[in-house]
Amino acid sequence: KGQELVIGGYVPSSSTFDSILVGYYEGGHLMYAARIRSGFVPALRQRVFTQFHGLEIAKCPFVNLPERGNGRWGEGLTAEDMLHCRWLKPRLVASIEFLEWTPEGRLRHPRFIALRADKAAREVSRE
Repeated sequence: KGQELVIGGYVPSSSTFDSILVGYYEGGHLMYAARIRSGFVPALRQRVFTQFHGLEIAKCPFVNLPERGNGRWGEGLTAEDMLHCRWLKPRLVASIEFLEWTPEGRLRHPRFIALRADKAAREVSRE
C-alpha cells in the first residue's frame, strides 16, 4: 500500500537524522501517523536532510502527540521521546509504502520512497 504523508519532524542522528515523523491532515489538523527509518540509503538521507533547512520550528505540529505509551508495536511517541525530536513546518510531502493501518491510526512497517514536489502538504489526507 502507498500513501503521501507530510513530514512534521525528525529524530536527529550524529550527522543527519535517524527517522522522520510523518502525518496527514484531518479537518485542518496535522495528525501523527508514523516514525519512519526504513527506505533511506546514506546519500538519500543526506538529500532529504538538506530539505529540512529553513523549516525548523520550536513547537510540535502534530495535534495528537504526545502519546501515552509506546503502543503495541513500540512505535508510539511519548512526551519523553518528543524531547529528542526536532520539529519542522509541515511543508514537505513524502511518498510512503506500508503494510497496513493499525486500529490506532498508525502505519505498520512504513518505508520512505521519495519526496513529492508536485503535491501541496495541505492536500494530504488519509486515503
